[in-house]
Amino acid sequence: MKTIKYVLVSVFSCALLIGCGGEKEKKKDGFSYEKKTNETKKVDTNNPNDVVITSNDLMKYNKSEIKVKAGKKVKIMLKHIGKLDKKIMGHNFVLLKQGVDVVTFGNKAATFANNGYIPEGTEDVIAYTKIIGAGETTVVEFDAPKPGIYDFLCSFPGHYSIMKGKFIVE
Repeated sequence: MKTIKYVLVSVFSCALLIGCGGEKEKKKDGFSYEKKTNETKKVDTNNPNDVVITSNDLMKYNKSEIKVKAGKKVKIMLKHIGKLDKKIMGHNFVLLKQGVDVVTFGNKAATFANNGYIPEGTEDVIAYTKIIGAGETTVVEFDAPKPGIYDFLCSFPGHYSIMKGKFIVE
């Protein structure tokens, strides 16, 4: 009798587990799980002043150096190719003026969450994007500064130590 109870409990348990598992959600045709933004500014990959840079969940940009031509418009498209939300692993692109210390700026920026980690009233920045998360894209357009070497970084707290690079204007 006990054996029959154990067999029945086992059979019902297996049936319950299999029944509750159900089918995995299937992707519908024409539907994407990627977050979309309403960015209408496109970049021209044939134009050296139009740059696409990606960021990920490992706190890395795909470029550590960007070269552009002086005296022309620059478009920077930032794509977050990671999976984490912007509250956890948000990224932006910030181009600093020459002579601005990256560490000092990064530490100050960390206290301005309500302003997208850009210090209010700062004169240290040439251009910046908003903070984005997984699957999002943003674009910033600005006039190229005078020829020289500038620093760029992500101002999300703690990211500037890894997510940085040189912006070279020729």
